Amino acid sequence: MLENIFTLLMLILLQGVLGFDNLLYISLESKRAPIEKQSYVRKMGILLAIVLRIVLLFVLLKLIQFFQDPILKFSFEGYAEGKFNIHSMIVLAGGIFIVYTAMKEIWHMIGVKDMDHDVEGGGKKSTGKVITMIVIMNIVFSFDSILSAMALTDVFWVMATAIIIGGLLMIWLADKVSNFLAKNRMYEVLGLFILFIVGIMLLTEGGHLAHLKLFGNEIVPMSKTTFYFVIGILVITDIVQSKYQKKLLQEKEK
Repeated sequence: MLENIFTLLMLILLQGVLGFDNLLYISLESKRAPIEKQSYVRKMGILLAIVLRIVLLFVLLKLIQFFQDPILKFSFEGYAEGKFNIHSMIVLAGGIFIVYTAMKEIWHMIGVKDMDHDVEGGGKKSTGKVITMIVIMNIVFSFDSILSAMALTDVFWVMATAIIIGGLLMIWLADKVSNFLAKNRMYEVLGLFILFIVGIMLLTEGGHLAHLKLFGNEIVPMSKTTFYFVIGILVITDIVQSKYQKKLLQEKEK
């Protein structure tokens, strides 16, 4: 029993660490809903995702081999090789979508004429569509945490409890992260570039899972250490840039 409790604490910590990129996506995606519904779609999306994560956990425990067996193979020697399974295809699809979303939003920010109207009001979706996208991407992000949990324990209630607690923590933090971005809009660009890196990380992970080789070079997954190091550099650069810009403006006003 004591061992299960210790494992549960480790899994909750793991859920928190791996949930950062997911939380960022939820905060940015929820902005597409009507303003009065944004908090609701964040909470409802995460709640539905918790239920589906537990279902996914149950399915993976029963059918893990099916998710890992190759279902699509190709080989163009010297150019491209790969063995795709369901796991790799889901991760790759998620990576492609996130890279596309981040680049589209960055391009939109560059092209807008009225920041207050276009960035906040442009491209709104229905509440149902936003919740659906949050749930789908939550499932994509959950593969890592679920498979990591399965490597630590085979006790279903321990893994399910960690998923529930991790989800409740995300619900608690979702509004706080979104409110911070709303009040500090200069960090929206930073958030989008972090999201872009998240997409790249998923693409490298999916390529690795598919044993993908391009021009004889095997795709190597981006490690979490590298990911957080890059995020740290981006944050520091943004802070220094902001302070330097304020200093230049103060010099001009003299």
